[in-house]
Amino acid sequence: MSSKSILGLNKFNNKEIKVKLCGGREVIGILRGFDAVTNLVLDETVEYMFDKDGFSSYPDQKRRLGLLVIRGASVLMICPSDGSEVIDNPYCNPQNN
Repeated sequence: MSSKSILGLNKFNNKEIKVKLCGGREVIGILRGFDAVTNLVLDETVEYMFDKDGFSSYPDQKRRLGLLVIRGASVLMICPSDGSEVIDNPYCNPQNN
């Protein structure tokens, strides 16, 4: 299913990636395939849950999805899952809510 992609996803083939989707969902899985319009096939996929505001995740709340096909139109962001870390939002001040 791999083909020429403007994003250069070939370097992430068979590696774990994080994908943020429209609607606030976030999944991490192993990239098994993709096409020119960013349709993705992820294996060993896990969906992570977020609070209603979308600011902090619940690391103990996750859902194992296994093999997942993602339509390219629903992809907002793709990034490698290794070499990055979660930080607090520097623009969000919880005391002002």
